[in-house]
Amino acid sequence: MAISKALLGSLFLSLLLLEQVQSIQTDHVASNAISEAAYSYKKIDCGGKCSARCRLSSRPRLCKRACGTCCARCNCVPPGTSGNTQTCPCYANMTTHGNRRKCP
Repeated sequence: MAISKALLGSLFLSLLLLEQVQSIQTDHVASNAISEAAYSYKKIDCGGKCSARCRLSSRPRLCKRACGTCCARCNCVPPGTSGNTQTCPCYANMTTHGNRRKCP
C-alpha cells in the first residue's frame, strides 16, 4: 500500500513537471514567432524615396531631412512629389510642435 502511494505521488509530480516544461516551451516558441514576425517586414530605402519625393522642392535639403525623419518613423513615403498622403497615414498625420504638417 505504501509503495503504491509513493508510486502514485511520484507519477503525479512527474506529470505536473512535464506539463510545466511543455508550457514553458510553448511560450518560448510563441515569443520567437512574434519577434521574427516583428522584424520580418522590409525596411524601405528612405534616401531614394525621399530624393524622388523632394526632387521638385524649392528647398531640397530641408525637404529630404524632414522626409527622412518621417520615413524612418513610418517606414513609408507617399508616391509622387506632393500629395497622395492617404497611402501613408502615419506620414500624413505627423505634425510639428506648431501643429503644422511635418512631412513634405
